[in-house]
Amino acid sequence: MSMGGFEAGRSGRPNWKLRLILAGVIALVSIISYFNMTTVNPVTGEHQRVAMSKEEEIAVGLQAAPEMAAQHGGEAPDGAAREHVNAVGSRLLKALDEDLRRERRENPYPFGFHLLRDPQTVNAFALPGGQVFITAALYRDLETEGQLAGVLGHEIGHVLSRHGAQQLAKQQLTQGLVGAAGVAGGDEQSARMAAAVGQMVNMKYGREDELQADKWGVKLMAQAGYDPRAMIGVMEVLERVGGEGPPEFLSTHPKPANRVEYIKEVIAKEFPKGVPAGLEP
Repeated sequence: MSMGGFEAGRSGRPNWKLRLILAGVIALVSIISYFNMTTVNPVTGEHQRVAMSKEEEIAVGLQAAPEMAAQHGGEAPDGAAREHVNAVGSRLLKALDEDLRRERRENPYPFGFHLLRDPQTVNAFALPGGQVFITAALYRDLETEGQLAGVLGHEIGHVLSRHGAQQLAKQQLTQGLVGAAGVAGGDEQSARMAAAVGQMVNMKYGREDELQADKWGVKLMAQAGYDPRAMIGVMEVLERVGGEGPPEFLSTHPKPANRVEYIKEVIAKEFPKGVPAGLEP
């Protein structure tokens, strides 16, 4: 008699050797699949492991955009504000395209910029493929156009770095390893513990993604003629309106106060002789 696909011993429990073999197969397949996802980022030239093609990223982002907007009350009714967001985003992309042409590369993503009606949630986010959103609550709290450019540049950076597709690949690997651990342990507690560890690992990568996107924000702002120090102002706004959030170790977003130090380091490296005069705040 079989039990759940495993041979049962006299005690009625699945054979532990078979469990370990099956767990090893699941883990091996998951790891091989993950490493086979390696591709070259067309913008950065870096090798990455991503779970979607560029075309799939664009399609998924366009499909999800209406639902994401609806969760925040849809597009903001203020036409002038919506156009302002779009104009700043377009200015950043123009500067990006000019820089990429010099390196004989190109931006493959058809970006779209959206100001959402939500007056309560202070947030900005981007979907894979180039759909960028900022809520009215955050837009209202920003003090300068340079700060808006910093927020949008940060989100553009997530898209260009393919963080969504990269995170999906990591999640698929984690799910496979969690499944293997559950099979090997033979109980739900093992699976839950493995899932918790996997979640912590993915959160760590999320924090690194945020810092990489901050670096993109600084770079794109300066290329478009904005003072990159406005990014520090964005962090001050987030610190002021964020209140007490979860501990940094358990958050996918580093605390704004800590990101300020990183942004200052990035600016110092980009402009070793100091930030040029005449950039817009």
